Amino acid sequence: MKKMTAGEAMIESAVANGVDTVFGIPGAQIYPLFDGIYKHNLNLIVPRHEQSAAYMAMGYAKSTGKTGTFAVVPGPGILNTTAALCTAMGNCSPVVGLTGQVPSPFLGQGRGHLHELKDQAGTLGSIVKEAFHIDKAEDTATVMNQAYASVRSGRPGPVTVEMCWDIMATESDFVSPLSAPALEALPAINPDSLASAVDMIAKARKPMIMCGAGALHASEAVTALAELLNAPVTAFRSGRGVVAEDHPLGLSAVAARQLWDDCDLLIGVGSRLEMPYLRWGNYMQYERKPGRGPQLIRIDIDPAQMEIFAPDLGIIGDSAQVCHALHDLLLDKATPNPDRLDEIARAKTLAWNALQSVQPQMAYLDVIRQVLPRNGFYVPELSQMGFTTWVGGLPVYQPRTYVEGGYQGTLGFGFPTALGVKVANPDKTVVSVSGDGGFMFGVQELMTAAEFNIGLISIVVNNHCYGNVRRDQEMGFGGRFSGSELKTPDFVKLAESFGIRGYRVDSPQALKPLLEKCIALDQPCLIEIQSERGLESSPWPFIHPQGPLSAES
Repeated sequence: MKKMTAGEAMIESAVANGVDTVFGIPGAQIYPLFDGIYKHNLNLIVPRHEQSAAYMAMGYAKSTGKTGTFAVVPGPGILNTTAALCTAMGNCSPVVGLTGQVPSPFLGQGRGHLHELKDQAGTLGSIVKEAFHIDKAEDTATVMNQAYASVRSGRPGPVTVEMCWDIMATESDFVSPLSAPALEALPAINPDSLASAVDMIAKARKPMIMCGAGALHASEAVTALAELLNAPVTAFRSGRGVVAEDHPLGLSAVAARQLWDDCDLLIGVGSRLEMPYLRWGNYMQYERKPGRGPQLIRIDIDPAQMEIFAPDLGIIGDSAQVCHALHDLLLDKATPNPDRLDEIARAKTLAWNALQSVQPQMAYLDVIRQVLPRNGFYVPELSQMGFTTWVGGLPVYQPRTYVEGGYQGTLGFGFPTALGVKVANPDKTVVSVSGDGGFMFGVQELMTAAEFNIGLISIVVNNHCYGNVRRDQEMGFGGRFSGSELKTPDFVKLAESFGIRGYRVDSPQALKPLLEKCIALDQPCLIEIQSERGLESSPWPFIHPQGPLSAES
């Protein structure tokens, strides 16, 4: 037995669940928790804004597959993290947020105690997977274990854990070290569903596989299944790199669109299938079941997905296990189309050539891909460069190396998320590319990068505007630019004021040697790309295509 505060017990429970790093900002209600971080000698990264703490935890989680953890004060502190929490919910990131509460006698009373919310757990519960409350000190380990189990069970997603101020400070006798329970078993796969899927796949002549975040751990299984079938494998955002895009069967969204009209079976693996049924269809019309296109098999660990978007056949289970099982069952039944590899190669060439029209984004992305190691990380932003990467402007070769925000489209996520990626992967190259608008949402974290020597390379494309908004206003609102044009700082001087190396370029040719230099330095660096307002070509015709490309495209 060991006497400790419940706050320290929260940290000991987190350590028992594999936590080695916490992103957080201390405050009155959670001092015992931070004292626990100190006593356990955890890696503590202190950002300059609570929102960034949660984004960093998300970057840590998304890039590793491990659970990311952050800690902030209740009320306005935890509310500051909600943009990151809804992003983590959207892109299925396992993130645990630790926070406090008012003293227990004030809970639910509306008395106006420091940081009091009407219903903090209820508010958070409407955003995250689960919001836990620890009512008694002796329940600390049990609830913490439940939280860390919940964040990873089924469809991964963020959870929060709160404890009242006085309870967290209470000293009690705990069994030490606290231990985590065994991991829950994965759901059993229905053999009848497998048999039906094998029959459908064996009959298909032009199947396609589409991956999402639920396939990030299943690269080997998906690749083996694809190679057995000669099936192209694609993804929109989160699932990129499950099959390398320089593999004969790996292809970008634009290349996949060239093969879509002839596809007779789509196998969705851990994906919401946003690309073919929303981006390639009617983005404003909800369909509960596909009204067009090929037969659809969905593989997903979340049964609710089969109701949200109903396939012809749904298989509930872990994507790696299901794909392995299908591969083995199809070994003597699959008859791959021998012409498929040539068709895929032509689609890839056509798509890549067509994307060259998106300039200057493609020229800069080509330089970044040349310099970025194969296992290096690229973190985009809601920007003209970022949108261009969605559809293949930057080929992705390994799962988890393209860290995207998902369907929330959260402006400003990129830079702080990339800091978390670099903290989790200190020996890998991490490049963040933001527009000037999105970067300013988290610019204060330059100080965090400097203080903790987080060797992130931050590229900021400075076009003095919210580029997409400005284009929409130009095309749809007669050039009435309302709130879309920005005055920006001197980013080089700004970086230097934080003690970070700052550089400026105005061409892809100038970027290449500088990026190579920054990678070699492995120190926090900022590179400003000067760009004229309204200069960029729009990538949106490739995100919402009206049909396949012509050979002349």
